Amino acid sequence: MSNPETVLPEAARIAAELAPTYRDLHKHPELAFQEFRTAGLAARTLMDLGFEVTEGIGQTGVVGVLTNGEGPTVLLRADMDALPVEERTGLDYASTDRVTDASGADVPVMHACGHDVHVTALLGAAELLVGCRDDWSGTLIALFQPAEEGGGGAQAMIDDALFDKVPRPDVVLGQHVAPLGAGLIGLHPGPAFAATDAFEITLHGRGGHGSRPELTVDPVVLAAATVMRLQTVVSREIAGTETAVLTVGTLHAGTKNNIIADHATLGVNVRSYDTVTRDRVVEAMTRIVHAEAQASDAPREPEIVATESFPVLVNDPDASARTRAAFARVFGDEQVIDPGVVTGSEDVGLLATEAGVPLVYWLLGGAELEAFQAAYATGRLDALPSNHSPLFAPVIEPTLTMGVAALATAALEWLDERALPGV
Repeated sequence: MSNPETVLPEAARIAAELAPTYRDLHKHPELAFQEFRTAGLAARTLMDLGFEVTEGIGQTGVVGVLTNGEGPTVLLRADMDALPVEERTGLDYASTDRVTDASGADVPVMHACGHDVHVTALLGAAELLVGCRDDWSGTLIALFQPAEEGGGGAQAMIDDALFDKVPRPDVVLGQHVAPLGAGLIGLHPGPAFAATDAFEITLHGRGGHGSRPELTVDPVVLAAATVMRLQTVVSREIAGTETAVLTVGTLHAGTKNNIIADHATLGVNVRSYDTVTRDRVVEAMTRIVHAEAQASDAPREPEIVATESFPVLVNDPDASARTRAAFARVFGDEQVIDPGVVTGSEDVGLLATEAGVPLVYWLLGGAELEAFQAAYATGRLDALPSNHSPLFAPVIEPTLTMGVAALATAALEWLDERALPGV
C-alpha cells in the first residue's frame, strides 16, 4: 500500500464486497440513540478485523482501537443515525420501516442524510488499513457515533468519558456524503460547516369553538403571522456580506378543524458562522415572537426553549492542506475541489475540540456525475435531491469506493509519513 496507485483498486474491491451491507443498512435505518442494529454490525465487524472494541459509549456509540506499533493516533469517525423521513426513492432497497421516536410518535425512518454511506465506508477503510499494516505505524481509532441528527451524539460520547476509554487522537478525520458529483472530494479549510441552534417555541392562545373565533385568541393565526415575519430576519436584518439561515421546520397546532386550539408550537433552526451574527438572529427571532404574541393579545408570554446547539465546524488549515495533498496524489488534483462554506452543521468538531487536536472533515460526492455536471452547468443544482430529501439516494459506485479510499488515504497520511511518498 506504499504506492498510492494501489489504494483505489483495493478500496474498489472492498467496496464491492460491502455493497450488500450498504443496501442492508439503507433498508433498515435507525433513529438517534436507537442505532442498536447498526452498532452491533459495526462492533462485530471491527472485532473480526482484530480491533479492541468498546460498545455503548454515549448510549449506542461504538469505538474500535487497533494498535500497530509506535506512532501517531488517528481517529476516523462515522455517524450512524437516520431521519424521520418517508422514503420515496423507489429503490429496491428503500426503507419502509416505521419506528417510535423519542416523543412516542410513530414515524417513518430513512437514511436521508447518507449516514449508511458513512458507516459502510468506515468499515471498508478499517479493513483496508488492517490489510496494509506493514505500511503504517501507530494507533487507529474507528468511531461510530450515534445521534448526529440533532441528538447530541458526539457530546454524549464525550460526556461518557470517551477519551478515558480510548486513546486521545492526534487528528480527527471524517467525511459527509453530499450531492456533489460521485468521484469528487470537497474540502474547505477554515470555518467549513455552520453553527446550528434549534429552538422550540410555544405560542399561547385561548381555545374555543371554530364557529366563534371572536371569543378566542387563535394560535394558528398567531403562528402564521410569526412564521411570515421570521422570514424577514435574514432578508432585512442581516447584511448581504454575512451568512445566516433561519428555517421554521415544524408547526403544530390543533386536533380538529372546528376547534380553535389553545397553543401552537414552532420548531426553528438557525445557522450562522460567527457569534455576532448568531446573536443578532436569535435576538430578532425572540423580539418578533414576543411582539406577534402581544399583537394577537395572547393570554400568556410565549416560551422559547433552546433544544440543540453545535458550534461552527472549523477545518484546521495546515491539517487540511496536508490531507488535500494526499487526496490529490491518490485521486488526481482535479477530483479534489473547494466547495466553499456549507450551511449544514456537524457535531464531529466537538470530538476534535475535546481532544485538543486538528479536525479535517470533507464532502464525499454521491450524485450521479453526469446529472451533477448538467445541473451545475445550468445553475440548477436544486434539481438534485439534497440531504434530508425523501429522494436522496447516493449512487453506490463510485461513492463507496471513494468513501473507503478517502478515509484510508487520510489515515495513512497521518499514521506514517512513509505511507504515501512525497510527504
